[in-house]
Amino acid sequence: MTTLNIDTPTADSIAADTVAADPNEWRSYDEFAAGIDTFRLPNVDLAGSTLALTLDDDTWIDLAFDAETVRWSARGSISTNGELSDPYDAVRVRGDVVFINLPIESREREAITIVYSESTHRALVSRSEIAEVAVEGEPQVGQTFWSGVTDRGEATGEVPGPSRDLIGKRNLYRYSPHHLYEHVYISSERYAWQCVQGVQRGHGDMDMSTVWKFADGLYLFCFREFRIAVASVWLHDLGYQLMTTGIFLGINGDGQAEHSRAGGHIYPIGSVDYPDVQPV
Repeated sequence: MTTLNIDTPTADSIAADTVAADPNEWRSYDEFAAGIDTFRLPNVDLAGSTLALTLDDDTWIDLAFDAETVRWSARGSISTNGELSDPYDAVRVRGDVVFINLPIESREREAITIVYSESTHRALVSRSEIAEVAVEGEPQVGQTFWSGVTDRGEATGEVPGPSRDLIGKRNLYRYSPHHLYEHVYISSERYAWQCVQGVQRGHGDMDMSTVWKFADGLYLFCFREFRIAVASVWLHDLGYQLMTTGIFLGINGDGQAEHSRAGGHIYPIGSVDYPDVQPV
């Protein structure tokens, strides 16, 4: 388990972050995302390694890493015209599980996120894309999901897939001394959130979400907001570590596509069980 040095919020910083935001001034994505990676797990260097993925619809992705960039190509639902070169961000979330994000520069307004296990050789891939035109009543950033396998050995264990395990759960997420959010997982399609501390304090909404189980205690949680053009991909470790690692893709206050890293600590604060009819 990785040990982090956590900065305890001071009385002055808490006071500054506990002033309610103006309900008529919705913050842009880059304003609330600044510093939201303070308590994130550290990056790892994959230089010299390669990875090949075959997804459940026979899409394949080949990746070759150096210290800061990855050369990659794909064919199928994700496709490239030859080999591309892009930056990457990698985090070892458990001893055998790696979270990789490609904040793609070669193709604007897109990110590809990969989670894979070095022991089961299972993988999970998501693609986030910002639509060119906003449509009223729909999130502008869409997401697609695939399970897959790696080329590093025979796949074993449970195939990653959609999960209802988080429905009814209520967690706090501490991303920095100045970022504290609450999530309530409402159904298989939606979650509710509120900012408890930070520049969005008092703001909240119910947005579209997707949860996939990757392994015991490991859940990919993704959301797509209605009010602003932003989506996020998180890997929640709800086992002993109680950490989350994530990324954002959205449109910033200048109208440009922007990628951000995120992560921090998870504090479960409650759950409910539905006694009768279950949520969708």
